[in-house]
Amino acid sequence: MAIVTIERKVLEKNDQIAQLNRNAFDRDHVFVINMVSSPGAGKTSILERTLEYLKGSIRIGVIEGDVQTDLDAQRVAKYDVPTVQIVTNGGCHLEANLIHDALANFDLTNIRILIIENVGNLVCPSNYDLGEALKVVVASTTEGDDKPLKYPAMFRNASVLLINKIDLVPYVNCNVNVLRANALKINPKLEIFETSCTTDSGIPEWCAWLRKNATD
Repeated sequence: MAIVTIERKVLEKNDQIAQLNRNAFDRDHVFVINMVSSPGAGKTSILERTLEYLKGSIRIGVIEGDVQTDLDAQRVAKYDVPTVQIVTNGGCHLEANLIHDALANFDLTNIRILIIENVGNLVCPSNYDLGEALKVVVASTTEGDDKPLKYPAMFRNASVLLINKIDLVPYVNCNVNVLRANALKINPKLEIFETSCTTDSGIPEWCAWLRKNATD
């Protein structure tokens, strides 16, 4: 019981800071997504393709979360967008206070979309509100088609599912229709895109959706 009480207090404090973040985003009309996945699902590659596709058409900022190293931030830096790296030093997720501190490095009035790339994990990030407009979960075909059933909380809390690495379907044990059905069983409202960062399949559609939601 004590553990439950402590966890509730931690989440309550996190939610209070998340609301401060959300107020700042709303004030400056910044559309914020929290991108989550297991390690290796392809979040950073999708982020790169997104920046490449939308470059010059809408102003984007990036917060990179990693357990160690700034390698992903270095990959993003070549797209010349405002980027802040958060290294959690072993922490399995980002929290609202880390995002709040990172915002001091941005001029939100010059950003229309802020993409937060969370730490690779499908458990802890599902419980932590960062102040984002919505969560985007990435599931790759290399992980199989039962990911939503194993991690229902994340898929339930997400608004968008990117089924990534669809170019590898012929070579892996994954039925995309089953993956879609499993995800929709958990969350019937999920918006789903099938993407490949190798062939760019689905990337234009995903980017069009992102731009539309950021400008509505």
